[in-house]
Amino acid sequence: MQLSVVILNYNVRYFLEQCVLSVQEALNGIDGEIIVVDNNSTDDSCLMMKQRFPDVTLIENKENFGFPKGNNIGVNIAKGEYICILNPDTVVAEDTFKKILDFAVKIPELGIVGCKLIDGTGNFLPESKRGTPTPWVAFTKISGLYKFLPKNKNFNKYYASHLLETETGKVDVLIGAFMLLKRDLYIEVGGFDEDCFMYSDDIDLSYTILKKGYSNYYFHETSIIHYKGESTLKDKVYLKRFADAMRFFY
Repeated sequence: MQLSVVILNYNVRYFLEQCVLSVQEALNGIDGEIIVVDNNSTDDSCLMMKQRFPDVTLIENKENFGFPKGNNIGVNIAKGEYICILNPDTVVAEDTFKKILDFAVKIPELGIVGCKLIDGTGNFLPESKRGTPTPWVAFTKISGLYKFLPKNKNFNKYYASHLLETETGKVDVLIGAFMLLKRDLYIEVGGFDEDCFMYSDDIDLSYTILKKGYSNYYFHETSIIHYKGESTLKDKVYLKRFADAMRFFY
């Protein structure tokens, strides 16, 4: 099998249904599978999956294990040479997997491949490509300095400003909403660190793979919709969680 798509769900039934429908379309012509891991949702997500998608592998966790462990559970049963970690609040394009797999097989020492993410109104999401959040880089992000000097690379490394959104190239960090990599590599590095704090798990995995000598890539030739922010408030709680995530990473 070429590709396993792992979708971790928690109480986003409507988004999950749209996501799985889009993934099914995108897997046409690809030897692939869909694995949905549910982290003990209370919104009938599992009932919907059984009724609408009986052929999709569904794992029903009896408690909310969090993002890292939930995804690790899905990858452990995956059969694909490649895996795609995918958020349930996304919609992939029909050509997403084909284009990225065609790109991936040509890259030696491939780490993680991410793609262009756009929000529900069609705007590019800059977190599609990111740099390593050193203390200075994290400060420019959390303080908002990057907004005032968007063309200054010293102030905009958090969003990998060396690459335009219309360019494919190497980056340090990809977002956990969409990550494609070889399953063997995921297993080799131990997958997501289950001790990771919120907002640091994708940074940790990206950085761990870089340290192993692999290269991570942002791929611009396909895009997916990410309905980001449905449950994330940009308030003091968010800022505290971001700061805590950076401390965890350091």
